[in-house]
Amino acid sequence: MHLAQLNLAHLRAPIDSAELAEFVALLEPINAIADAAPGFVWRLKESESDPTATVRHDYGDYLLVNFSVWESLESLWNYVYRSPHLEVLRRRREWFQRMAEPTMVMWWVPEGTIPTLAEAMQRLERLRTEGPSPEAFTYKDAYTSSEAANLPAAAEARK
Repeated sequence: MHLAQLNLAHLRAPIDSAELAEFVALLEPINAIADAAPGFVWRLKESESDPTATVRHDYGDYLLVNFSVWESLESLWNYVYRSPHLEVLRRRREWFQRMAEPTMVMWWVPEGTIPTLAEAMQRLERLRTEGPSPEAFTYKDAYTSSEAANLPAAAEARK
């Protein structure tokens, strides 16, 4: 099983504003670190040629989407908290609004599966309404891949 993760952020200003210029300048190097990180599998990209292009979606112009798949919870954790990404994360309040509800969700997917953004948003909504479960969880309430492997959707995908 691989780990899918969705992380949302509500921008303080338009992505092309002077207020977010420093954040935009950090996108290329931070995304390159993610792409090269041990355990990285895939991330949703708006453009293969523009590493600063943010994902376009139907959820609002100020909502920034980070959506990726990793080999394990540990590999994602190491990228988020044990790489230069941590310095950018520490500055998030400079660029993003604080949100009252969960903005990050994780779930296990069968190896080789790339989930859709619609599925990711449904997982986040499930976390928000029902709380953590093997289908939608956070670092604080993580479930193992073996717990998720017994879910009907995972069994169906393995057929």
